[in-house]
Amino acid sequence: MNFFEVRDGELWCEGVPLSRIAHEVGTPVYVYSTATLERHYTVFQDAFAPRKVLVAYAVKANSNVSVLKTLARLGAGADTVSEGEIRRALAAGVPPSRIVFSGVGKTRRELAFAVELGVAEINVESEPEIDLLSEVAALLDARPKITIRVNPDVSAGGHAKIATGKSENKFGVSFSEAERLYAKASADPNLDPIGVACHIGSQITDLAPMAEAFAKMRGLVERLRGQGLTVERLDLGGGLGAPYFDSPAPPEPAQFARMVETVLEGLDIDLVFEPGRVIAANAGVLLSRVIHVHERPEGRRFLVVDGAMNDLVRPAMYDAFHDIRPVKTPRTGANLSAFDVVGPVCETGDTFCRDRELPPLEAGDLVAFMTAGAYGAAMSSEYNTRPLAPEVLVKGNQYAVVRPRPTYEEMLAREPLAPWL
Repeated sequence: MNFFEVRDGELWCEGVPLSRIAHEVGTPVYVYSTATLERHYTVFQDAFAPRKVLVAYAVKANSNVSVLKTLARLGAGADTVSEGEIRRALAAGVPPSRIVFSGVGKTRRELAFAVELGVAEINVESEPEIDLLSEVAALLDARPKITIRVNPDVSAGGHAKIATGKSENKFGVSFSEAERLYAKASADPNLDPIGVACHIGSQITDLAPMAEAFAKMRGLVERLRGQGLTVERLDLGGGLGAPYFDSPAPPEPAQFARMVETVLEGLDIDLVFEPGRVIAANAGVLLSRVIHVHERPEGRRFLVVDGAMNDLVRPAMYDAFHDIRPVKTPRTGANLSAFDVVGPVCETGDTFCRDRELPPLEAGDLVAFMTAGAYGAAMSSEYNTRPLAPEVLVKGNQYAVVRPRPTYEEMLAREPLAPWL
């Protein structure tokens, strides 16, 4: 469920018409719904009641500080993969005790920052990282809490670029090495291993591979405990899919929670989850304006919009589907026509979709790319020296620009000339 609805003949976000935001802020622009963010987080958290779990929102999905603050006020933690993301979480009011630090390539500086901060857990993903973290902790006279991320070698389906749970993926330690490495960390006086973690991918719409991975993780916990090792925490990652309109609806958080409880029945352990997409995706849209319609004599029709692959790269990078809706409701009975929807960037890859059936559209019309709240603005760039699209957060009948569009002067000022020039 989201709070983007048609009202009075046009698309609104909560109590604000999208046309008003487009007029006052300009396009392209990201628009987020506070009510949707709050609802999705609460539904996920409540699915596990009365069990208390740490829901560490995956900052990489949408890292806007106002979005993070909205979730932090509900008690959300933060799953982070860089020092920058940790700093964003702190700026949003997430306490270190609710911050998880993940990632396969943490630098010495980043590890030191996390250790000094005292984050909830550092998800260690290789033996060299165990050794480096031990060195860092010794120098800081600290004993950080760590979990060891294990690659369970389970295929979750979906696009290869967002799969993380197979043995050929870069994430986590091999399942065959997990017990040895956990014992090694447990014997290290500089480390405090408290659990194990896994994450098998993103946009997962079938619970079966998750159940398989979680069962393997349960077995690992039981074997480690059987060796007399302490395992207090099981971090099961994120990955639950969001509905993108082109495929069957993914499982609801309640179904996911029931599966988890079934797999882990009788296992006394603290749980951590790292949802991102399922919370943020349907909470945002990319609002764009039609520049013109270019019709070729052979029949190809290009709908050229002012949003581009630098604003929303998912279609170019992942062949991802985003529903495209006219902001103004088409007249009743309007015929649909096939369009290739493209942006202004000088790349053939700057194509959002081909042969998409859409109602009549012309220059100046507004369209909304739906389900753009996750991995949209967070992955955007200034390619072609295009200013980053601003981000707007709506709450009820008010809105705020929570990331302004930079001016060209501001963009150029970030690049001082070399002194010999």
